[in-house]
Amino acid sequence: MTLFGQEGEDASQVEFQPILWLAGATLVSLGILWVVTENPVLLGSCAAAMIAAWGLVNFVRRTRPVEVTAQMLPPDWSITHAAAQLSAAAIAISDRAGRLVCANDHFIKAFPGLKAPPDLGVDDANREFLVTAGRAAWRDGSARIDVLSMGDRQYSVKVARAGTADEYLLWRLAVIERLDIESRAMELVSGRIGRAMAQNGIMAVSIGADGHIRAANIAFTLRATGSDTDVITGKPFASYMRMDEGGSVFFEREGRRGLPIRLLNIALAEEKADGSSLLLAVDEEGAKVERGLALAHVEQLLSTLPLGLALVDRNGRFLFANDAFARVLDLSPEAIPPYPGDLVIAEDTAAVLDSIRRYGSGAMTSGDIAVRLKERPDEVIALSIAGVRGLGEAAVLLGLKDNSEETKLKRQVAQQTKMESIGQLAGGVAHDFNNILTAIIGYCDLMLLRHQPGDGDYDDIQQIKNNSNRAASLTRQLLAFSRQQTLRPQILQLPDVVADVSSLLKRLLGETVRLEVHHGRSLGPVRADPGQLEQVIVNLGLNARDAMDKGGVVHISTKSVSQDDVRAMGSDILPIGDYALLSVEDSGTGISKENLGKIFEPFFTTKEVGKGTGLGLSTVYGIVKQSGGFIFAESELGQGTRFDIYLPVHVGEAPAADTGKKEFYRPKDLWGSGRILIVEDEDMVRAVAERALVRQGYVVETACDGEEALALFADGKRYDLVVSDVVMPNMDGPTMARNLRGQFGDIRLLFMSGYAEEQLRETISLDNVSFLPKPFSVQQIAEAVHDAMAME
Repeated sequence: MTLFGQEGEDASQVEFQPILWLAGATLVSLGILWVVTENPVLLGSCAAAMIAAWGLVNFVRRTRPVEVTAQMLPPDWSITHAAAQLSAAAIAISDRAGRLVCANDHFIKAFPGLKAPPDLGVDDANREFLVTAGRAAWRDGSARIDVLSMGDRQYSVKVARAGTADEYLLWRLAVIERLDIESRAMELVSGRIGRAMAQNGIMAVSIGADGHIRAANIAFTLRATGSDTDVITGKPFASYMRMDEGGSVFFEREGRRGLPIRLLNIALAEEKADGSSLLLAVDEEGAKVERGLALAHVEQLLSTLPLGLALVDRNGRFLFANDAFARVLDLSPEAIPPYPGDLVIAEDTAAVLDSIRRYGSGAMTSGDIAVRLKERPDEVIALSIAGVRGLGEAAVLLGLKDNSEETKLKRQVAQQTKMESIGQLAGGVAHDFNNILTAIIGYCDLMLLRHQPGDGDYDDIQQIKNNSNRAASLTRQLLAFSRQQTLRPQILQLPDVVADVSSLLKRLLGETVRLEVHHGRSLGPVRADPGQLEQVIVNLGLNARDAMDKGGVVHISTKSVSQDDVRAMGSDILPIGDYALLSVEDSGTGISKENLGKIFEPFFTTKEVGKGTGLGLSTVYGIVKQSGGFIFAESELGQGTRFDIYLPVHVGEAPAADTGKKEFYRPKDLWGSGRILIVEDEDMVRAVAERALVRQGYVVETACDGEEALALFADGKRYDLVVSDVVMPNMDGPTMARNLRGQFGDIRLLFMSGYAEEQLRETISLDNVSFLPKPFSVQQIAEAVHDAMAME
């Protein structure tokens, strides 16, 4: 402490006024001490010391007079010196003249020059602050300055009036220590404290005034990026977060199934509302960091596996599902519902939820349950369920095998097998039905021979025959579907076939439906029956017309499909090759998903009763398949339907196509002579054939099967022609024919059957054999027998 004397002071005053000086100095010292320390214990101690000092001085004065000079100050200022030195602030005392009376070491070091405030070497603005504070202290007893900048430091200034006569000012200047709180926050988040918060489920991140991340602990980094090693400093904080409609905050990476989090914002700069801040985050539902750490690693692993896997909590709520899981369900990841029970049909919901609760709360076991998805209610799939532990909220692991391709192939094989089975059934029905129709039509012909037009029964008989012929056309459609009809293929061009049938199709479509035709270039030739191909186009056109009640457009197009195009399609059904494509598209109501797989089945129709037989598309299917082609249907409700027919391009030299109508030999005179053997297991067909041929002048005998026919030949009987059914019990027609030719030489043969000739040719495997399809009329069997008898 440095003490400064006052010049011109009268020494006699010290001699004659010791008590006044001592009392004043004591009060001033005690006042300064109280302002500086505000410590009552220290104040009492100093007061006692000063009283003792005063007693000692008084005793010395009385026993030994002391000569006092003008330069001597009261000895009690040493106590003030000791008290001021205890403060870390700069302390100074000035008198009314603005002179520095005393100061502690901190003041002398901070403000060299031994000048009292306001003469501290500051700029004019700060000097004015000090002058104003000094005046206020003389007037009011005290004053303060919150912040006084001097150089690179800032001070908090307090001024108080002191002394017995208030003749001194006590100045206290304390340094303001400014702490870089943002740097300390970054150290806190990324250091040991940040790791401790992470272990207790608290995510911490420091955000700068620009909204970018300054630092983040491991818990936040893992939840935000899925990896605890990613560097996120310097990146926008908002890019890792999202907010839903209700105001809840989620991590963007976790998607719609993520847990909401609660954010606590601690501003680091009070003067700036938008300044840097420290954010603390926890799961809204109380999930701990072990879930964030362990589950995030597990999710990252599951997302890379090709198996459909998902994590579910104990309440049956999805926490995570990988992309393969969504593919198995034929859904996008965003479209997966919150609960697994929402994926299955209503009957299976309770079983799924019960299994999840059982596996989620019991021991770590696993099992499978059979469920049916809402999107595919006809398909049963296995849902694997396993209990898991140590992953926070996750309690159950669900598994679905991504067998979409396998399922697709199974469906196609099942559909193909079903169509083959239905085809065999349709062929058998057509065969039996043809036998019945043969008898009906034959008896009608025989009755018409006895009646003339105008008779009362003639019209009724004719009506029966007409309806029988209509029924015969249905059997031909069944045979077409079962690929058992007789085809006469030719090498032709699809545009030519479409052109030939367009005129007819326009009349059938009506005035409200417009037909558009477009042909591609460089189409290769195909081998098909032109008549049957025309029937395909007509059937598809009529179906399109019926699907457009208010009119619309039917668009027929053709184009070439190369091998590269087929490879690009990636079809498992269509073999690699060159094709000619025939497309028929309409703008009608479309076909529902559940009906699209049934449209080629016979007798299946969505039309009203009486407006469709259900054989149109089945006939189309049969003709296309028998021609070696492929047909596909695509449709959406309200968007129309398109049928694509792929016919293989014919390779090789193309024979001249027969574009004219085939002229059949129809002799005017069908009378004949000769012996004929009819071999037929159906009594009514055998009777009709016998009567029809007897009327033509032939000698006719009958047998009910092949064995009986062989017995007649063994008895020595001979015939000019054997008319035989193909399919018979005991011994069929081809076996009988081979035995006859092997034993009795080359015998003329005429086979009749309700099955298709093309199919039977391979079974018969005999030369010089004529064929008569059922059902036939009296006129047709007479012509067939006449032609067979004329063969050499």
